[in-house]
Amino acid sequence: MVAFIALNYESLTLNFYIIFVFLILYIFLFGFATGQNFASPVRKLLQSADNLSRGDLKSRSYLEGKDELGQLAHTFNRIADDLEQSRNQNDNMEKSVDLKVQARTRSLEETINALEQKVKNRTIEIQRTAADLERLRQESQVRAAEAETLKNRLVELQEKMETRPRRKRAVKKIEASQDELTL
Repeated sequence: MVAFIALNYESLTLNFYIIFVFLILYIFLFGFATGQNFASPVRKLLQSADNLSRGDLKSRSYLEGKDELGQLAHTFNRIADDLEQSRNQNDNMEKSVDLKVQARTRSLEETINALEQKVKNRTIEIQRTAADLERLRQESQVRAAEAETLKNRLVELQEKMETRPRRKRAVKKIEASQDELTL
């Protein structure tokens, strides 16, 4: 329903216009102040939310009112507390996992170092054994050469003995000693 007010413009005085302007000015300023009163807590809450979104988990919004904005600020603070607590738990969990990984890694490193030392020791043993085998091989070659020389010498002596019949006994002894050498 619409109501029309009929005014007689001819009977309006300057006082009416002045009062009307002051009334409009008062309504405008009242509306502006009310808007600022409402917008200021919303701006503070938005600023705190922006800081929280950037990673500042200490960001809180403290609004004293019991209205919806106060409840919203209280809920925002609870969310920020939960996020901070969750972050702290994650940090503690990461530190715990890091310590466990370091302990296991240290154990593995000790095992690896022990195995490397065993490999070094075995390598040294193998090198010593190889050197001993080479020395024995060279000694056996020298002995084989000496045996060959002695065998050749015995053959020469045997041939000389065969040419001399008197010494047949000596030949038999040489042959016996030659048989012993070949064994």
